[in-house]
Amino acid sequence: MFERGFKSWCENTAIQIRKDLKLAAIDPLSARDLAASLTIPLWTPSDVGGLSAEATTTLHAEQTGWSALTISHSGRDAIIFNPAHSTRRQSTDIMHELAHLLMRHDPAKMIFSSGQDAVLRTYDKKQEDEADWLSGCLLLPRPALLTIVSAHANTETALERYGVSQTLFNYRMNVTGVRRQVRSQKH
Repeated sequence: MFERGFKSWCENTAIQIRKDLKLAAIDPLSARDLAASLTIPLWTPSDVGGLSAEATTTLHAEQTGWSALTISHSGRDAIIFNPAHSTRRQSTDIMHELAHLLMRHDPAKMIFSSGQDAVLRTYDKKQEDEADWLSGCLLLPRPALLTIVSAHANTETALERYGVSQTLFNYRMNVTGVRRQVRSQKH
């Protein structure tokens, strides 16, 4: 699935970014703080000029099927996120977009039909999978997971501290094998 060394690179990148921001390897890393340090503006649809009131209202709805996207113009990037989603979901969505930028992924292309009534966009599964993996590492790096499990921390407390969803937390616990590692160290 991933190229050899990619997962290690992601974990190391998550730790290095924390060092650069004067954080410990186990400290939470806010997606909003990372965006600010990278000078990437975070916008809601209301912040985007030229949208009709109807479009803005639609984009602020929770059930619209979109989470976040990155726009680029004249060499500058900005992330637009869905403010109707929970704060934890926003964190994951924003970090996913930041991961694309950190890996310098090629942006998706928009393709408009001749009548302008249909829009298609390109989708690169490899890039999406890579951004998912890196964003998970940025939000919940392996050292943080080891600390949570070793300390028998309350899951809800950990979710609140790191600003992540139960789904992401469980996923990272499963794919890193942290629980298994801590159990084997005790025997």
